[in-house]
Amino acid sequence: MKQILFPVLLLWQCAALYAQTSTTISGSIKDAQNGETLIGATVEALGLQKGNSSNEYGFYSLSVPVGKDSIALRFSYIGFAPQIHKILPTGPTKLNITLQPTGSMLNEVEIKANGYAEKIRSTEMSVSTITTREAKALPALFGEVDIIKILQLKPGITAGSEGTTGLFVRGGNSDQNLIVLDEAIVYNANHLFGFFSTFNSDAVKDVKVYKGGFPAQYGGRLSSVIDVRMKEGNNQKFSGSGGLGLISSRLTLEGPIQKGKSSFIVSGRRTYADIITRAINRANENTPDYNPIPDYYFYDLNTKINFTLGPKDRLFLSGYFGRDVFTFKNESFNFLFDWGNTTGTARWNHVFGPRLFANTTFTYSDYRYRIQNILQGFSFKLGSNVKDANTKVDFYYQPNNAHTIRFGANATYHEFVVGRLKAGSDDGSVNFESGQDFNGADFGAYFADEWAVNNNLKLNYGLRLSAWANNPAFYANIEPRFSANYTFNNNWSVKGSYARMNQYVHLLASSGLSLPTDIWYPSTKGIKPEVSDQIAVGTSILLGTQVLVTWEAWYKWLQNSVDFVDGAEIFGNNNIEGELTIGKGYAYSPMELEIEKKDGRLTGWIGYTLSWVRRGRYPDINNGAYFPTRFDTRHNVNVVALYSLSKRWQLTATWVYTSGYTSWLPSGRLSFQDVAGSPIQLVVPVYGARNTFRVPAYTRADLGIVWKFKTKRLENDLTLSVYNATDRRNPYFIFLDVETEKGDPVDFVTGIKAKQVSLFPVLPSITWNFKF
Repeated sequence: MKQILFPVLLLWQCAALYAQTSTTISGSIKDAQNGETLIGATVEALGLQKGNSSNEYGFYSLSVPVGKDSIALRFSYIGFAPQIHKILPTGPTKLNITLQPTGSMLNEVEIKANGYAEKIRSTEMSVSTITTREAKALPALFGEVDIIKILQLKPGITAGSEGTTGLFVRGGNSDQNLIVLDEAIVYNANHLFGFFSTFNSDAVKDVKVYKGGFPAQYGGRLSSVIDVRMKEGNNQKFSGSGGLGLISSRLTLEGPIQKGKSSFIVSGRRTYADIITRAINRANENTPDYNPIPDYYFYDLNTKINFTLGPKDRLFLSGYFGRDVFTFKNESFNFLFDWGNTTGTARWNHVFGPRLFANTTFTYSDYRYRIQNILQGFSFKLGSNVKDANTKVDFYYQPNNAHTIRFGANATYHEFVVGRLKAGSDDGSVNFESGQDFNGADFGAYFADEWAVNNNLKLNYGLRLSAWANNPAFYANIEPRFSANYTFNNNWSVKGSYARMNQYVHLLASSGLSLPTDIWYPSTKGIKPEVSDQIAVGTSILLGTQVLVTWEAWYKWLQNSVDFVDGAEIFGNNNIEGELTIGKGYAYSPMELEIEKKDGRLTGWIGYTLSWVRRGRYPDINNGAYFPTRFDTRHNVNVVALYSLSKRWQLTATWVYTSGYTSWLPSGRLSFQDVAGSPIQLVVPVYGARNTFRVPAYTRADLGIVWKFKTKRLENDLTLSVYNATDRRNPYFIFLDVETEKGDPVDFVTGIKAKQVSLFPVLPSITWNFKF
């Protein structure tokens, strides 16, 4: 017993001794103009070689030696004027800081302090961030600013099909991305069948994607974490912003409820194509043989309020409501297809003391789709739904400058409605119903410590315990996390990481596209949780003072990968597990390179990824052999450039090259001839090994120009974008067409040829953005 107690008592005495010789300065760092907390702002004790940064809630803590002489603290953040404060370190001190933006070119809050020195010293690797300022300046499809599409321009992230918001991160599937909005899960982050994301950039404060080296507080997905945080609302003055584009308009209003203590933000976006099509339909309603145009629109509504309850407490309430609606009706039928997300977050921040901070969160998520068709004498409904209720608590504890400890726990209850189909006649003579209902719960607890061993070496080690219960199935897993950084000097560091992740819910997708009709399915006794293990190594080198070069190599193993068997029947199936098969997979990259420049007139980045992605060991697919996935693209190159001509004019450009993705095409067709002498029909396709055909490479260049100007009451900019400026017709999908020649007495087949369908030619667009 003495042998066990001795080291514990020794550590306790050391901590007590340290507490007597040091004190802690803590507080929050905010934007002076609107009261928004600043994530990743740095605080440095000048001359003491001690520093830290604010966490994702704007809270910072710094330990300094006790003394009778004052010390100078320097607070800084990219795009803001630094401040120096002198304090007398005789005891714990609370010091809240507000920083002023430095100029008109940086009026947009710079979301993340991506200082090169911080990147080189940090244990974080495989991380990308995007500012809303960059996103709004870059050219976009139809002029619609889309932060998710900007993430597609980062190395290690492969885009989905032409123009869509699909993300395939380091060889993972699209469902292996944990997408959270204010800590609530978003199950389908797409509008218009994937052409736009659900995130309105006017309401977004911070976007950060982890591709590997996952922090221990995250779990539930295998390949990435996309953490989107909403703005809190201006607590200093009433303000607004918005925009008018070709297909949608948006408006954001924010302001104080009680100045300096509480605020609100409301942000809405809606397309208006349906207003135009309805007018066209009304104008032609008496025209013979006129085919009405279907109605389609989508909308988003983001809301958030926050209150400062006292010097140690803040309360946040936020919500997101989004919907897509497609309708088409005439005298004989009435068709409706709608889908969307609802999320809600209640969050309480509490400061226990200068070294301990807590965040308690309750979230709710609801994703559903519905297809309904009412015919004369018959109707059917098809739908699916997944709902979550989650509660979690996270602690941030900094006993000293060498250790930053995070620990917490969460519990989530899920409800699933899988492919619910109802059909029947109006008189009740025919009725049919199918579908499955499930529920389940997952649990997690974690501990992580970032340890500055010395001035050169930093370690971040942690452990996450996760569990899933779905009667009678129960799974429990251990997920170790580790990352390390060794800094040779201020310009060069090397890093490494390892992370294990478990995924307990699975997206059953029948195509390579992300469709609203894809089904979320829980782990059961027959479908085990998916597992991934990823290792990564890399280095960061600062060339001069403005160019940062980052190289990483990684390898990922996948277990219990879920896929459909060949010829699977999805809808109207009460035993969908019988259509699934379980296998393995792997992906690796010896070269994931990013060259970025954030300062000066010319900014942007160049990204290149060389990678291989494989799935296999499915007993019912390819005889168990490994095969490339649909988005196994060998080479990916992205170039992004923003050039400021002056304070009013800015030029932007992007260029993308991606090796062709693979496709599963029939290897032949069975012929059919009804009567001798009649034409031969090729009606039954015959499929061989999966994904043996590679489509042509994808390349696209986009151009943009931004003109900023002021009127009496508004700050304005006009953004002119040209999507696909070179008019390259990239493949959206491939199909096989039968070629024939005239014969006597019947035509005869000469061959089968693969042909492509392309979507977008050159597409110019203009968007007016304003602020007041």
